[in-house]
Amino acid sequence: MQPYYHKNRDWRKYQTKLQLNNKVNTVKSKIKKWIMGIFICSLLIFGIRFAVNSKINDFARENFFGKDEVLKDVYKKPVENLKKRDIQALIKSGSLINFTGKSIDIDFKGEKFTASISVNKNLQEKLIHSLDKINSQYIGIVAMKPYTGEICAMAGYDRSNKGINPCVESIFPAASIFKIITAAAVVDTCGLKSNSQLLFNGSKYTLYKSQLNNKRNRYTNKISLANSFAQSVNPVFGKIGMFKLGKDVLNRYAGAFGFNQRIDFEIFLSKSQFKISDNPYNLAEIACGFNRNTLISPVHGAMITAVVVNSGVLIEPTIVEKISNLSGKEIYHTSTKKINCVISSDVSKEVKKLMHKTVTSGTARKSFSGYRRDKTLKRLFIGGKTGSINNSKSYNIRYDWFVGFAEEKNGKEKLVVSVVVAHKDYIGKRAGRYARIAFKQYFSDFFAKADHPEKYLTAQSK
Repeated sequence: MQPYYHKNRDWRKYQTKLQLNNKVNTVKSKIKKWIMGIFICSLLIFGIRFAVNSKINDFARENFFGKDEVLKDVYKKPVENLKKRDIQALIKSGSLINFTGKSIDIDFKGEKFTASISVNKNLQEKLIHSLDKINSQYIGIVAMKPYTGEICAMAGYDRSNKGINPCVESIFPAASIFKIITAAAVVDTCGLKSNSQLLFNGSKYTLYKSQLNNKRNRYTNKISLANSFAQSVNPVFGKIGMFKLGKDVLNRYAGAFGFNQRIDFEIFLSKSQFKISDNPYNLAEIACGFNRNTLISPVHGAMITAVVVNSGVLIEPTIVEKISNLSGKEIYHTSTKKINCVISSDVSKEVKKLMHKTVTSGTARKSFSGYRRDKTLKRLFIGGKTGSINNSKSYNIRYDWFVGFAEEKNGKEKLVVSVVVAHKDYIGKRAGRYARIAFKQYFSDFFAKADHPEKYLTAQSK
């Protein structure tokens, strides 16, 4: 038998060895974890870089910054078979913002071509000269003939990047512009009329959960659909979304009006974004436009307005009339294309009443004050919808919308206008004022030409 101290000494050696092994195992475990962590991080970084590069490549492809790659498909086609989407590879969207010429030159397959542009020179120049660049971060103005989709003006401004065309970028919260879709949906599916009476509690321009119930008390307000639309009453449209329409109906009508759809145009037009959940409050937010996730471009705003004027038909926009080679042979000629019939003629008439009310006694009345005394505007039937919301970060930008129409009272000529302004620290020229300028300039020329054609042609030739 060994003495006690030997046992004690062996025990201490054993404990020391055990502790050393534990430390070694701990270090090995940490090394394994670090290696695994580095491996996982590498995979994540690779995945993120791959995704970002894919997104960048997709963005470049869609915006045609990577022109050579995009042109591969176009070059495979016979010159005579070019479609709208093919033209996007040949003309950058930024080249047509504030463009006042009649045509632009294009190089394609080693040949020179001329693209004729549909922009109305007088209208375009008037809008360009009216741009308030001092107080604005972005301005996007689109004027369009609703029955053909022909773009008459595309003017704008991007403070951070002069080469960007804000008129085709879906980066602007739609705000209360979406009430047009909600109104069309509820008139179509529930049979509401402009004089239908609706109830709400609290402020017109807030959207608290306490306002989204059907309880009636002595503070409950009664208002017609026309007045709630004209005054942009959020609780009314929030309750319409929750109790009368729901997710599926809102989603269906948003898609029919062109949201989340790739729309063919001769220059790239980014998709307008629309997302909706089953959450009741989200339904209310979406239906009244009280959110920053529903995104839209000014061109799409004009298309939505055109639906109301076109008896419910959604028309593709167009800005290139034709493309010809030097000998005059055409390789592309635009044509009016109907995307779908969104609403019936009867529904569009009801929505027109709502939009007219917005101009006469609603949120756009200041922008169009005195229009009945104006020698040009008094000859028009005008309607529209306003929208406004702050940006989501620093609240230093206020988005301001007007989309609307003007049509002859005693004739067939029509024009739709879509305007978004992102005001900076101070509110400058409002979107409704730009629309008024556009309507007056376009129809002043139109009436001058119609009433005194010889005099008008003489003035234009000088």
